[in-house]
Amino acid sequence: MNQKLPLIFDGHNDVLSKILQAGGVTEADAFLSGMNTHIDLPKASAGGFGGGFFAIWVASPAEDFDYQTMMQQAEYDIPLPAPLHQQDVLTDVMHQAAILLRLEALGALKICTTVDQIRGCLQSGTIAAIMHIEGAEAIDSSFHSLDVLYRAGLRSIGPVWSRNTIFADGVPFRFPGSPDIGNGLTPLGVELVKRCNAMGIMVDLSHLNEKGFWDVAKHSTAPLVATHSNVHEICPHSRNLTDRQLAAICESKGMVGLNFAACFLRSDGRMCSDIPIEQMIRHLDHLLNILGEDCVGLGSDFDGAEIPDDIGDTSGLPVLRAAMKNHGYDDALMTRLCHGNWLRLLEQTWT
Repeated sequence: MNQKLPLIFDGHNDVLSKILQAGGVTEADAFLSGMNTHIDLPKASAGGFGGGFFAIWVASPAEDFDYQTMMQQAEYDIPLPAPLHQQDVLTDVMHQAAILLRLEALGALKICTTVDQIRGCLQSGTIAAIMHIEGAEAIDSSFHSLDVLYRAGLRSIGPVWSRNTIFADGVPFRFPGSPDIGNGLTPLGVELVKRCNAMGIMVDLSHLNEKGFWDVAKHSTAPLVATHSNVHEICPHSRNLTDRQLAAICESKGMVGLNFAACFLRSDGRMCSDIPIEQMIRHLDHLLNILGEDCVGLGSDFDGAEIPDDIGDTSGLPVLRAAMKNHGYDDALMTRLCHGNWLRLLEQTWT
């Protein structure tokens, strides 16, 4: 790898759920030598992956439809999965937290709760990991589990994945579609946002519908953040952000992380990985035009999505950085996009 290219601190990955599916904590050791995931230690080293948000996500039970096939069609409307109850997800959430703790014990990464720790990891070459929950089903209505997970290192949470919770409504996978679908935050969701603000836990707006987005904007005192979302103007997918939402994120001095998932990049919304890198640059340019140079980063969705073939996994990240450089992004902007803006955002949110 060209060492002059800045390390990437990434807004979202799902490698913990992949390790869980592979066998759990007992399989975590394979992360050091290489495994069938987008992220492992050899791939991260080869690609200049410095760390990011490691999501804890619980899959829904098997549905009676093939959403992979549906999302390759010209139009689709995937039903929201049924809500899950706390007792049904807590074991998997704790198991994934244990996997992250095991990876730290092995020296594969460090769980970071301060920006200084992240900077130290980027300087030393250790992967910096933020414990993140995608979909707050494991959080009880009294918030006891939130307190416990915070002590374990949790510093970022999304109130929903794309299914409803006691806190808010999720947004379905629909193309073409608007994010203005369903209800917003519940009273408990408002309380969750306020508690996260008070505790210094970042609230992630990716997967929230538009009403939920505006509810967070109304009640939160922190910058607005969508860790892995793209531009609705380019790809009119229900999961993407409208220009009005992007302008609100800019006004709050928040962040958007570019999602690498093909279905959120492609203008036709299809989950097909044969997509040119230039389409990613197109989304980045649009984000920069609205948000400015200080509020845009990367949010790959590695191990949770179909990634463009030219990147493939974390070892392919130099391809994207080279495209950004060739497009005319100067060294200062490259550093902001690759990691600097995430550090700025977290300094504002965690203090």
